[in-house]
Amino acid sequence: MDKYLIVGLGNVGQEYDMTRHNTGFMVLDAFAEASNIVFADRRYGFVGEGSLRGRKLVLLKPSTFMNLSGNAVRYWLAKEKIDIGRMLVVVDDLALPLGSLRLKPSGSNAGHNGLGNIQSVLGTDRYCRLRVGIGNDFPRGMQVEWVLGRFSADELAVLRPRIDTACEMIKSFVLAGADVTMNLYNKKK
Repeated sequence: MDKYLIVGLGNVGQEYDMTRHNTGFMVLDAFAEASNIVFADRRYGFVGEGSLRGRKLVLLKPSTFMNLSGNAVRYWLAKEKIDIGRMLVVVDDLALPLGSLRLKPSGSNAGHNGLGNIQSVLGTDRYCRLRVGIGNDFPRGMQVEWVLGRFSADELAVLRPRIDTACEMIKSFVLAGADVTMNLYNKKK
């Protein structure tokens, strides 16, 4: 059975719930709920297992905090014997407008500490990531406060349907691959 590791990046703890930096967790929570997958507190993270048309899915929300996400990713790739080509990392991106979704097969970490740590630990940037736009409507020098700030009600109204689309993109990645998924979704508004 083909296995896939789907990673949502975020920070553990109530103080980080519904913050922009936890968008990866929010997407994975929505995907798990729609798929009847339950997370359990396991080594290096909260892990849920399910299947999609004969493919095994391992969902991972690292509990290592954002800046050490690579340790959890490396552990679960090895433990489950999953090829890096079957891993998708869901991550917030302040370079994209709120709710924009972009799947990329590789690339720089664009200053994102979670992606930077994964890249450093794995020794490669050749893994798929689904970037979810959180916007960048903050004053100069206030980036940390922005990403660690909570979404407003208006922002959540924009984001919620886009989280549903992100869940569709995860399914497409697993069933059809990165190229087909990029062609289907990257141009959509």
